[in-house]
Amino acid sequence: MSSLRIKLLLTAAATFSLLLTVPSLTVPAFADSQARVVRLSLVQGDVQVDRNTGQGYEKAFLNLPITQGVKLHTKNDGRAEVEFEDGSTLRVTPNTVIAFPQLSLRDSGAKVSAVQLQEGTAYVNFAGAKDNEFTLTFAHEKLSLAHAAHLRIEMADTTATLAVFNGDVQVEGDSGTMAVSKNRTTTFDLTNGDNYTLAKDLEPYPFDAWDKQQDQYHQQYASNAYSSYSPYAYGTSDLNYYGNFFNAPGYGMMWQPYFAGVGWDPFMSGAWAFSPGFGYGWVSGYPWGWTPYHYGSWLYLPTYGWAWQPGGTWAGWTGPRTIHPPANFVSPQPPSNSGHGTVVVNRGPNPIQQGRSFNRMEISRDSAGLGIPRGGIKNLSQLSSTVQQQGFATAKVRTAPVGISWWNRGYSSPASQGGGWHGGSTSSASAAHSSSGHSSGHR
Repeated sequence: MSSLRIKLLLTAAATFSLLLTVPSLTVPAFADSQARVVRLSLVQGDVQVDRNTGQGYEKAFLNLPITQGVKLHTKNDGRAEVEFEDGSTLRVTPNTVIAFPQLSLRDSGAKVSAVQLQEGTAYVNFAGAKDNEFTLTFAHEKLSLAHAAHLRIEMADTTATLAVFNGDVQVEGDSGTMAVSKNRTTTFDLTNGDNYTLAKDLEPYPFDAWDKQQDQYHQQYASNAYSSYSPYAYGTSDLNYYGNFFNAPGYGMMWQPYFAGVGWDPFMSGAWAFSPGFGYGWVSGYPWGWTPYHYGSWLYLPTYGWAWQPGGTWAGWTGPRTIHPPANFVSPQPPSNSGHGTVVVNRGPNPIQQGRSFNRMEISRDSAGLGIPRGGIKNLSQLSSTVQQQGFATAKVRTAPVGISWWNRGYSSPASQGGGWHGGSTSSASAAHSSSGHSSGHR
């Protein structure tokens, strides 16, 4: 399909959506028009987040909106990825602390992103969108990016090491301003005024392969043909991997996740999360659950079930709209109390890990991709057809399962969990919900 035809379809879809749409989630809009929301796009192992709610650090979970002032802390086995609007990514390895002192929007429309590496190791892959400003501080140094670049920063006890894989980087610090180009490594002596030495090579690091794997996933599935479906680039690769676009007669271009039967709805797995200045917002538990919950509308089509329709305006913290829901659908509502915690909703089926090495996954109808690691299973479209016909199917998983630990109390072997993941009662981060953060239905 040509890019022109896609844009025309989306224009029609947006007009149709604005005529029919009625908000279904009564959560607050932006408290500050200059505020921005970026995406916690990958969570592996133990990752903690401080969201400025007064609760301190709590469990981080997939698709959590990251706002100005938030901190991330990966523990011994934790890894995380943050995705920015233009597709830039920040990846952090175990035992790393990252802060976001500024995520704002200038009057000109330029996006200002300031990141602070307090300890550990981080990878930055900056897309280099025009006029956007990206800075990263570490020790006494400030790294500024104006053009596309890919780099790694490692903070040790007495040194900080910057390795540039691609692009050119400018660093300002106590020892002056310097430029670091592709395939160069700079080491700063934190005990000696941050004096630096420059090497003409790149020392390998244990997580380089992981960073490269995630980059390859984004490059493979972030098709330019679908760039008009969203005003921003982030989340595009997940839409292309976990589902497909189709033309619904009378409605135009729509998207639907794989493994979604007629009994599935978009709010079966997720959480109500509180953020200062925004209130409670819906956070989807599905690995693709970013763009369709901040843009466009969810429509129920009798022939297809629930599908997402692009159009309208981008909503940073407000939830998606629903159109023509079936008679038995209960519109999800945020918690009515004044607590500042997280309330989990888990009504959908969960995948079951199998095999001695846990490299096989049983996937059932209405699971909608929950728990499937990005790029971990080949040909999800074909597998989805099998699931719709048989009710379930088993597939080999090439990478470790990620993304559902918050809803399912982490991954355990079948021997210890009785056969895979199970949705247990998950405690809320708020004392107001300390009895149970697990919900049997919409709140």
